[in-house]
Amino acid sequence: MGQQADTLASRFGFTTGQVVQEFGWDDDVDQPLREALEGVLGSELVDEDYDDVVDGVLIWWREEDGDLTDMLVDVQTALDDGGQVWLLTRKPARDGHVGHSEIQEASTTAGLHATSTFSAGDDWSATRLAPRGR
Repeated sequence: MGQQADTLASRFGFTTGQVVQEFGWDDDVDQPLREALEGVLGSELVDEDYDDVVDGVLIWWREEDGDLTDMLVDVQTALDDGGQVWLLTRKPARDGHVGHSEIQEASTTAGLHATSTFSAGDDWSATRLAPRGR
């Protein structure tokens, strides 16, 4: 999985030296992908308690995690201009799967829109969320 995780990590578009904040970490996250992302960044992902500006946000989200709109609004408060928001959700037929329509609705309400989605491992899909045009 090492090389595959490294290849997947490169698709997120993060670069060395950026600070990326992680939300929703739990035992079910894709650990090889996390490690590969940290390899790209050259440092560890910062946790939910980090209180400075960040270059990107990585959200592990499951159906039972609560209100996705609230989460998407909250994560934008510390995001630097041009920062990236990546939402990782469980794939269909996996416990905790979140449907694309729910992602679209929550994103729109939070002032974002989905720009791309790809498979980010065996159990997770990654969706890039960007600010809506004015």
